[in-house]
Amino acid sequence: MGVKVFLEPERAVNLDDVESFATVVVVPLNVTFTYFLAVFSFGFSGDLAARQSMYPARMFTLPVPTAALAGWPMLYGAAAVAMLWLATRLLAVWPSDFDVPMVWPGLLAAVLLAWTQALTWMPYGLPGLRVIVTVLWLAAIDAVVLLAIHYHAHEGVMVAGLAPQLPLAFLVARNGVARARGGDVPDWHDAFARLGKLGDLLPRRRHNFSSPASAQAWFEWRRHGRGLPALVGILLPFELALLFLPNLSPAHVFLTLFGVMVTPPFMAAFAAATVRKSTPHVSDAYGVSPLVATRPMTSAALIAAKLESTIRSTLVAWLLLLVAIPLVLVWSGTAPVVIDQARHLTQSIGTPRAITIILLIFAAFMASTWKQLVQTLFIGLSGREWVVRSSVFLALAFLATIGPILEWIIESVKVRAAIWASLPWILAVLVCFKMSAAAWIATRLYRSRVLSDRTLVAGAACWVVAVLALHGVLAWIVPAMLIPRYILLLFAILELPLARLSAAPLALAWNRHG
Repeated sequence: MGVKVFLEPERAVNLDDVESFATVVVVPLNVTFTYFLAVFSFGFSGDLAARQSMYPARMFTLPVPTAALAGWPMLYGAAAVAMLWLATRLLAVWPSDFDVPMVWPGLLAAVLLAWTQALTWMPYGLPGLRVIVTVLWLAAIDAVVLLAIHYHAHEGVMVAGLAPQLPLAFLVARNGVARARGGDVPDWHDAFARLGKLGDLLPRRRHNFSSPASAQAWFEWRRHGRGLPALVGILLPFELALLFLPNLSPAHVFLTLFGVMVTPPFMAAFAAATVRKSTPHVSDAYGVSPLVATRPMTSAALIAAKLESTIRSTLVAWLLLLVAIPLVLVWSGTAPVVIDQARHLTQSIGTPRAITIILLIFAAFMASTWKQLVQTLFIGLSGREWVVRSSVFLALAFLATIGPILEWIIESVKVRAAIWASLPWILAVLVCFKMSAAAWIATRLYRSRVLSDRTLVAGAACWVVAVLALHGVLAWIVPAMLIPRYILLLFAILELPLARLSAAPLALAWNRHG
C-alpha cells in the first residue's frame, strides 16, 4: 500500500532509467512511507491481531476531547506524508519519460494513512479481524485509484475523489477512539457458542505448570506467540488465490509462490516489535513492567521462554504454508507446472542434490522467519529509549542509502570487479566484527553471571556444530570451482545469529537491575 508512481502507457519507457529510479527513489520512498504508517497509527505499541484498539491506553487519561486524541495524530501524519511526497516530487531527479502529477499522490498517501489509523484504532469483536478489514479496505482504495489511472482520470478528478475520504476517516477514527476510551471491546465469541459447545465434549487440559519456566513459556505463547501465525493465516488465502487466475504462466506461478514464502519473514519483522516487549500491557516497545522485573526468574529463563515461544510460532506459521501450498496447487491445477520444474532440476543435478536444495530453501526461509523474531530482542529488552530510537534511525538510514549504493555498484563495472576481488576480505572483516562482538558479550555474560558456564559452553558448541553443518551442506551443493570453500565457511558464520541473540539476556539484566 505504498506511495505509487505511474507511467503514461503511451510513452516509450527507458527500462534502465526506470530500474535506476526504482532503486534510488521509489524503494526508499515506500520504506519511509511504511514506517510513517506504523508510527502515526501507533503500530509499534499495540498488538495488530488483538481485539482491543491499538491506540495507546495511557493517552486516554489526557484532559483533552476525544476529537483531539484522534485528530492531532492524523493531522501530523497527513502533514508528514504530504511533505515526504512534495520533497520527493521537487527534489528527486525523475526520468524524462515520467509524467508525474503534483498533488494527488501525496493526497493518496494521506488517505491511506488516515484509513490505516481509523481502522487500527477501532476495537473489533474477533482476533485478527482488524488485519482483514484494513487490508481489504486499503486494497479497495488502491483498486479504485488504479482504475482511475487506467482510464486517464484528470488530476482534479483524482483530488475530488480522494479529498472527501479524509473527513470520513477522521469520523471513523474519532468513533473508534471514543469506544476504546470508554472501555468498549466487543466480544463476538458468543455468536459461535454452538460451535463452542462441541469443544465441551472434548477433554480439556488443565494448566498445572511444573515450574515457573513452563508457566512463563505458556504466558509468552499466549501473549506473543500466536500473533505471527494469525497474520500469516489471514494473508495466506489472499495470496494463494492468485493461483486460481486463468492462463497463468510458469513465471507467475513461481512468483506467487515466492511471495507466499516471503510472507512469514516479512510479517515476522512486524511481529518482532511485540515479541521483544517484556509484557503486552506496556504501551511502548522499550518498557518493562515491575511485575516482570520482579518475577522470581533469572533473565536467562525469561529469554529462554521467549525463544521457545518464537520457535513454536515459527513452526506453526510454516505448518500453515506447508499444508496450504500443496492443496492449493492441486485445486488450482498449477501443480503440474511445479512438478515439471522439479523434474528438470532433478535431471540436471541429480535427485539427492535436488531434494537437498529444496529442503535447504525451505529451511532458509524458516530460519529467516525465526531470525527476524529474535534478532532485535536485545534492543527492546534493554529498556533504554535512546537505544530503540537509535536502532530505528539506523535502520531507516540504511534503507534510504542502500538503494543509491546498489545502483552505483550495478552501473560501474570497475566497482563490481573490485568488490568481487575483495569479497573474501570483506567477509573476513565482517566475521571479525561479529566474533569480536560475540566474545565481548560472552565475557560480560560470564562476569555478570547472567548465564552459567555450562550454558555458555553448550551454546557455543551448538553454534559451532550448526556452522559446520551449514558449511558442509553448502560445500556439497556448490562446486568448489564456482565458490571457494573458505568463502562458504565465512558465509555460514555470518548467516547464523550469535552476537545479537547472546545480547538479549544481558540487555534484560541491564534493564531489570539498571
